[in-house]
Amino acid sequence: MTADDSFDRLDDDDYPAYTMGRAAALLGTTQGFLRAIGEARLITPLRSAGGHRRYSRYQLRIAARARELVDNGTPIDAACRIIILEDQLEEAQRINAEHRRASPPADPTAAA
Repeated sequence: MTADDSFDRLDDDDYPAYTMGRAAALLGTTQGFLRAIGEARLITPLRSAGGHRRYSRYQLRIAARARELVDNGTPIDAACRIIILEDQLEEAQRINAEHRRASPPADPTAAA
């Protein structure tokens, strides 16, 4: 790996650059919280060669959203489910928009 390869990873949202301790500190939460959202399958951290959890910036953004919901009184399992459903809805809306753009407009006189 060259130095250029290492710097390219700094911009990669999916690169697992953060240890569990660092991720918890950045989020202002506990390592137990990160374990709990992992058990709820909201995020799945990658593992280092030594088996330690590693988190990406993308995963930290999701964890931050979960923490926001939990801080407002939502149980962890419910917060994780809400975020998963929000992501599924966003994806479905994106797909629907693509289909609408790809489909020709309906001719209202053809139905008559």
